[in-house]
Amino acid sequence: MTDYARLLDELAETAREAGDAILEIVHRGFEAEIKRDSSPVTEADRAAELIILAGLARAAPGVPVIAEEEVAAGRIPSHGDTYFLVDPLDGTKEFVRGGDDYTVNIALVENGRPVLGVVFAPATHRLHGGWTGSGAWVDSGNGRRAIRTRARPERMTAVASKSHLNQATIDYLQEAVGMCDYVGVGSSLKFCIVAEGGADIYPRASPTSEWDTAAGHAVLLSAGGLVDGPDGNALAYGKHAFLNRAFVATSGWKPPPLDPYLEPFAGGGDMPQGL
Repeated sequence: MTDYARLLDELAETAREAGDAILEIVHRGFEAEIKRDSSPVTEADRAAELIILAGLARAAPGVPVIAEEEVAAGRIPSHGDTYFLVDPLDGTKEFVRGGDDYTVNIALVENGRPVLGVVFAPATHRLHGGWTGSGAWVDSGNGRRAIRTRARPERMTAVASKSHLNQATIDYLQEAVGMCDYVGVGSSLKFCIVAEGGADIYPRASPTSEWDTAAGHAVLLSAGGLVDGPDGNALAYGKHAFLNRAFVATSGWKPPPLDPYLEPFAGGGDMPQGL
């Protein structure tokens, strides 16, 4: 039987170590490269991923790891229903621009569902964690504080991507959800804002990779929220090419389906570009 409490602690420590490596590279300077999918990658992405792979090998030997830069290099381990999903530096576009809202994401997936995850923001030293059997927390350096989603207010607040807000998202919020205040944030921190009670809905009407979402998804589930795919069913993992077509995350209430607002998608065309 998995010792989830111990594993969550070890993932948290590993995420902090990866974050420290990222900050060292920020301080000395770096250059960005462009991958085949037109997304940026840096020395910091690769250094953080190596630290995470080593940490997970110690914490959970034998559990496969699906990690962004490993996949980009064509190294995808065989796996069953239990595996880790890793994004060593989520929000790379904001990172390259000098922003602070980038994260280290590590999640454990079991039977198509993220059951445990950590999201660490190196620039602010805020660490969010969650295990679906035990709740969610945030640690800003002074110890862990339990977090919980808030009840749905009369006028809601939506959180959405700084870099990938599109017309479909705007139409969905205005027509299907109703008038909302709006906050723009990069990376998986959007899940964490909803988990902490700072927003009520996070829609994404364009593709992402599963490693972009799994850790934040786990934190939000642990805090009382939910994440649906575009068809209105719970967002599942282990899909073809580890690709999410779209999703809607909320503080726990059932949102309208996003599907009617999406363009037809055949698995090609637009590639996921992070959060």
